[in-house]
Amino acid sequence: MATYSDQLRHRREFLRAGALALGGMTLPQLPAAQAASKPSDTSVIVFWMWGGPSQLETFDLKPNAPSEYRGPFRPIATNVPGLDICEIFPKLAQVADKYSIIRSIHHEMASHNDGSIEMLTGKTPSRIDPTSTAVSEHPDLGMITSRMRGPGPGGIPSYIGIPTKPFMTRPQYLGVSHSAYETGDPSVENFRPANLKLDAGLNASRLADRQGLMTQFDRFRHQVDVAGSRDGVDQFHHQAFELLSSPRVANAFDLSQEPPQLRDRYGRTLWGQSCLLARRLAQSGVSLITIDALAPEFGLKRYFSWDDHLIPAYDWSLGPAMQYRALHLDPALSTLIDDIHQQDLDRKIVVIAMGEFGRTPRISHGSGMQGRDHWPQAMSVLVSGGGWKMGQVIGATNSKAEYPAERPLTPQDLLASVYRHLGIDPHHGLLDFGGRPQPILPSGEPIRELM
Repeated sequence: MATYSDQLRHRREFLRAGALALGGMTLPQLPAAQAASKPSDTSVIVFWMWGGPSQLETFDLKPNAPSEYRGPFRPIATNVPGLDICEIFPKLAQVADKYSIIRSIHHEMASHNDGSIEMLTGKTPSRIDPTSTAVSEHPDLGMITSRMRGPGPGGIPSYIGIPTKPFMTRPQYLGVSHSAYETGDPSVENFRPANLKLDAGLNASRLADRQGLMTQFDRFRHQVDVAGSRDGVDQFHHQAFELLSSPRVANAFDLSQEPPQLRDRYGRTLWGQSCLLARRLAQSGVSLITIDALAPEFGLKRYFSWDDHLIPAYDWSLGPAMQYRALHLDPALSTLIDDIHQQDLDRKIVVIAMGEFGRTPRISHGSGMQGRDHWPQAMSVLVSGGGWKMGQVIGATNSKAEYPAERPLTPQDLLASVYRHLGIDPHHGLLDFGGRPQPILPSGEPIRELM
């Protein structure tokens, strides 16, 4: 039989776990904090180009650089005078007045996971991992947003990953409830995310299972007698049930409601339908959506990421790899940007296309192929929407795209701009596992040219 001290210890452990799951706050404190951080109905879509897209083959071409730097493609003019991009993106060139390019983002993390952690959390990893197996010590921007803003209307999740979530970030001291909800591939026929169907929005047997689990939770809640926290627990219970039973949630995922012609414009591909689904989710109240822009489903697995090393054994060469991805990215991203503006959502939604770093300015050659290695010292990021100033280039690199030459900016500056759009104070402190307050961002200011 458990002693009274054992019961108290288990109760303390349960309450401590609950506090960690809520970001170091007690249940009654949570709704007030979320309400304070939610001044407007805004959303962010991150088109996450894991692997590190080359700045010289996307948005910062150097046609006058020596041949070993400038790459296989030429720049083309856009509908904004002076804003040139890579020739493999003709549709993006037609909507350049609806986005801006930041060419001077830089940091020091040269491995994939460390660079991703820097870009997605704003925190520099304490231990550098050259093998790219690191996981974050701090939550990413979606987890922070989930914690600070709470669920959207009708119980819709605050943070969603399409088709999956970034694999190198963890919610850590915020708790697993703030991880991204993963949708699966929206380009498959009769797409439905896991556990959701149309009509009432739920598989009845799964809902019954969850009702049983919540009943068990209620029983345990009464057993431990969470003094002073009953209202917060009841709200948590209500939000969980609302998510599981909400027709609004089901409708947000229903791509069949979109005109077939619009779905065709996006492209009936993983990236195309992911961008369309992201717009629907943002429109429905999801605060933060990531699109995992890997491409194993495309069939040519050698081009699955943006990691364009010279790899003759894999038949992986920079030029064909970029052309292949552009066939999918160009219609998907350009239509997303145009669609958001056409539907007057460009003040509500911000779109960001980025990876974890850029690529080496000097090209590697071998066996008739080309490649570029990791290069965090300079990278380009595309941003659109948010009521921000569009149709401009912010910052510049030197003549070989090696380093920022004008307006050097950091991942923290970019994230500070995102948090401002979401109404989140980046100086707010969240308690870590040791009870120490961790600021959402350690540094960074919103990029003034956008505001």
